[in-house]
Amino acid sequence: MPDEKSSTANSKGHRISALAVLPVFFKLDGKRVVLAGGGEPSLWKAELLSAAGAHVEVFSESFADGFRGLASSPPNGRVDLKVRHWTPEDLTAAAMAVGAFSNDEEAAQFASAVRAAGVPVNVIDRPAFCDFQFGAIVNRSPLVVGVSTDGAAPVFGQAIRSLIEGLLPESFKLWAEAARSLRGEGDRLGDTMEKKRRFWQMFTDLALRNSGRGPASAELAELMSEAPDKAARHPVVIIEIGPHGAEALTLGAIRVLRGADDIFFDEDVPASVTEFARREARRHPVSAGQAVADEMMSAAARGGRLVRIRMSVWLGANEGPDEAALLRAAGVPVVVVAPGHIP
Repeated sequence: MPDEKSSTANSKGHRISALAVLPVFFKLDGKRVVLAGGGEPSLWKAELLSAAGAHVEVFSESFADGFRGLASSPPNGRVDLKVRHWTPEDLTAAAMAVGAFSNDEEAAQFASAVRAAGVPVNVIDRPAFCDFQFGAIVNRSPLVVGVSTDGAAPVFGQAIRSLIEGLLPESFKLWAEAARSLRGEGDRLGDTMEKKRRFWQMFTDLALRNSGRGPASAELAELMSEAPDKAARHPVVIIEIGPHGAEALTLGAIRVLRGADDIFFDEDVPASVTEFARREARRHPVSAGQAVADEMMSAAARGGRLVRIRMSVWLGANEGPDEAALLRAAGVPVVVVAPGHIP
């Protein structure tokens, strides 16, 4: 059963329910980051920040094994070891600052100085002094996934990361690199936002159908040669999820939701389901007994992708007309999908 916050978010038409933290991704390539502390906890942060392209300056009077090897051969960026204690002047013009301390007094002093310099701060394992957090990471760069539990359960977050890693093959890195390269093609992908989005939907469908390998140059060229303004007639997809909410969604169902232009959903569908949709998608809550077949026909006539999400039919509460039959009678193609059977 959805929690009170999820139900409230849906009933008010919000596109997202409450967040404990805001997930953001810092661009650190070539930027300076201050790291205070030379112990083992700092070593991983130095490697992580360097991997993101940062120029990491590590301040400490001693360094754990591994620091000098990291400084001589960083994964990316630079790592400079400063054999002294940090000072407030070191924080000037830093992109961010990270510290590792043995007690709250040192942590508070560092956090205060960093904030006074107008720099975001993280103190390792001391969330009370943090402006931002490091989550668990799935690295298929340039595809990067971050997982956070807001510091509540780091081990649980690591387990979730392992699950996601199992779902994202290494080849997705190659598809993401191809997408980054294609971004520079401009109007060859379509001369309007709608046409460009249609191209990226085709690209994404191709990638997901071939997730066991990277893209071939010939198929990318063929994809670009297809007329982006040739509007396909997409079937209306009716997803019946039953009482299990987001747990009933397969990866295919999530893909359908992500590509939808219009979403009609029962009011008792939890926000955790509708949040999979793009924020630009038009959302249409459907109250019990409300007839929406005509509205769905009008939306489908615009040529976009339409998804209908229903729970009540599985709960025995939907006594309204058969929407699929009405749409088909009007010549609108329909795919009705039960939980776990998205094609």
